[in-house]
Amino acid sequence: MPQILVRDIETEVLERLKSRAKNHGRSLQGEAKWILLQAAGMSFKEARNVTDKWQKKFAGRKIPDTTQLLREDRER
Repeated sequence: MPQILVRDIETEVLERLKSRAKNHGRSLQGEAKWILLQAAGMSFKEARNVTDKWQKKFAGRKIPDTTQLLREDRER
């Protein structure tokens, strides 16, 4: 698996990352990897897979129109 090296990180930033990692129960490397994964977002293929799963999950279900309920709530 490819690797990256990040040089010259400020001490304060590193300490905040360590604190985040501890709060999330991860190693410093695990926390940095999680942050990078979130920042990179999903590829189109990954997003398509997620939407396909949700469409299959809700297939055949009748989902009510909540437009009127939202309008009533806004008028309160």
